[in-house]
Amino acid sequence: MRKIYLDRTELKGCMVVFIPDAKVIPSGTTVYSMNIGSKNEEYLRYADVYDIHFIFDDDVPVPDFYTVPQVDILARDSNDGFIGTIGQESDLESDAPICYINNRHECFLIDRSGKEFLDMEVSWKNNMEPYSGITFYSSKSEAEKEFEFFDISLIKTDDCGPSAYMIK
Repeated sequence: MRKIYLDRTELKGCMVVFIPDAKVIPSGTTVYSMNIGSKNEEYLRYADVYDIHFIFDDDVPVPDFYTVPQVDILARDSNDGFIGTIGQESDLESDAPICYINNRHECFLIDRSGKEFLDMEVSWKNNMEPYSGITFYSSKSEAEKEFEFFDISLIKTDDCGPSAYMIK
């Protein structure tokens, strides 16, 4: 089956693209930040006790890499590493795997899902295993040399919410 890569860094909101006889793979490094008004004692406890610093709108990092498949960063640690979901937007209630990317762009699987990750926050650094399912690039243009990307300009979008498109 043909693989088509969808650059999630160019999209706002939720979008699903269906292409017959092709698997659409979300790609790129995105950051999930929360409204500063959401910061509360629980988030501060995660930072202080577990070294999981969730990202808020007042301090959004700009990663220096592009990933295939997509990694959506939702937190950092004190060693300048990132914690994120693989292959979809961050949702700790989902079944998306959770990974850790250190400052040398090495990827480790923390847990098989966000649900499990929150249950083992105390020992997340002790349970990391090397993960080779993420490829790092310096930019999308570098990734385009290896992969066929969907041309998002073919679709007119707005910010009205979730959208699904079938390409014939």
